[in-house]
Amino acid sequence: MDLTVKPLNQWTACETAAAVARGEITPEAVVRACLDRIAERNDVIQAFVAFDPERALADARQAAQLPQAPLRGVPFAAKDILDSVDYPTEYGSPIYRGHRPAADAGCIALARHRGAVLLGKVATGEFATQTPSRATNPLRTSHTPGGSSSGSAAAVADGMVPVAFGTQTTASIVRPAVYCGVVGYKPSFGLIAPGGMKALSPSQDTVGVITRDVADAAFFTLGLHAARDVSAAAGLRPRIGLCLSRQWDYAQPATVAAIDRAAARLEQAGAQVERFWLPPQFEALEALQLRIFAFEARQSLAQERLHHADQLSPRLAARLRTEIGLDEHALMLQEAARMRAQVNLLFDRYDVLLYPAAEGEAEAGYDSAGSPRYGAIWTLLHVPCISFPLDIGPGGLPIGAQLIGPYGQDTRLLAAARFATQALDLPSAS
Repeated sequence: MDLTVKPLNQWTACETAAAVARGEITPEAVVRACLDRIAERNDVIQAFVAFDPERALADARQAAQLPQAPLRGVPFAAKDILDSVDYPTEYGSPIYRGHRPAADAGCIALARHRGAVLLGKVATGEFATQTPSRATNPLRTSHTPGGSSSGSAAAVADGMVPVAFGTQTTASIVRPAVYCGVVGYKPSFGLIAPGGMKALSPSQDTVGVITRDVADAAFFTLGLHAARDVSAAAGLRPRIGLCLSRQWDYAQPATVAAIDRAAARLEQAGAQVERFWLPPQFEALEALQLRIFAFEARQSLAQERLHHADQLSPRLAARLRTEIGLDEHALMLQEAARMRAQVNLLFDRYDVLLYPAAEGEAEAGYDSAGSPRYGAIWTLLHVPCISFPLDIGPGGLPIGAQLIGPYGQDTRLLAAARFATQALDLPSAS
């Protein structure tokens, strides 16, 4: 779309930063356009749980004075599981109503230091678990936006911000991104420091981003150099392993068909695509991931569980009742570490793996945020994943997939995703 006619709130992060650097627009103008969109739509979408227009505009004017800052003027939001000094951080729970941390989470502090402008906090499932927030799907407000990064996906999809931080412990970035028709990037574990994030399962919790395109995910997290590498590599022809498993039994027919069509189109575009079955020892990690989560969440939320049980949702309270011994947890961590060493063997033949990101379209209603099963194995393995829509399902909402890369090879994964999304010509459900 011609940038002269596209509203500023719809500009990507890359477009915004480049135009600000050239002096064609000001950070304040971009932030004001996003704030106008929030004012227009947030009562319906309920993506933002805390925002202050005057503070955001003041921050935009301050960002304008940082000429060397690579993210200068780029508006962003942060999932309300990440601490922020300027806005309440409530972790999706009434236990922390009005809570004001003393400092920003590391990822927020770094983004602001690089010139990005925090517009506020967006909704999260309770402590980033499956108990949904009040956010709705902007593509159809009677449907879930997914969880637990519900507000992050909804805000980006609705044009409120080009980028939002999310977190993933099982599938909380890749699924809501697909449900809302945008891009969800879960980096390699630890690539974005988790300081200032409310812990849930520390051996798995990962900070990532939801954006409107792959280039923005690379730019906002890895920097301009990586974004250029990703763009330059978009013409390369990746080796893609179409990874089959028993989890496919739960995928809706439209999802399976869309992935099959995508594989054929990627081959036509020059990629090498080969089907293979995930070895059984990797499939067993789905159950292991749930057990590790159960132990670590019970420990991480001990204060809330022991002293504020009456303010936990019944769903979360039930999950926290599972008792697992220290010895079993240690053995589970050893098994996870062993399998992380073996996962590299899957990438001897392939640059990336292609896999479902969700069963199908976003579900109607708000009681469920969808199944996280398609992220469990890969999050436990600490490998990077990026999800995106493939097509519009029979109900008129997006269906999608994810690409998975080797640990630490995030630029390679993002380059393959850029190739794939360009070759597939991402759909729009708006």
